[in-house]
Amino acid sequence: MAVKIRLARGGAKKKPFYQVVVADERCPRDGRFIENLGQYDPRQDPPMVNLQEELTIEWLKKGAQPTATVRQLLQAKGIWARFTQA
Repeated sequence: MAVKIRLARGGAKKKPFYQVVVADERCPRDGRFIENLGQYDPRQDPPMVNLQEELTIEWLKKGAQPTATVRQLLQAKGIWARFTQA
C-alpha cells in the first residue's frame, strides 16, 4: 500500500478550502483518508497553512510521499528542511 500526503478539497464552488491528509493513493481525492495533518486556505492573503509539524515529519519518516503541491507547502513552512536534516 503506497501512502501519499495530499490535499483533499472542501468548500463551495469557486471557494476552495483544502485539508492536508495522509491517504492510500488508490482512494479518491476527497475520499477515505488515514489521518488529517492540517489545513490550507489559498483564498486568504497570505494563504493560510496550518500543519501539525511533528505528526507530518513522523509520516514522512514512515515513508509517506508528498505530492508536488504539498511538498511546496512543506518547504514554505520549513518542515521539509527539518525532515531532510534529520
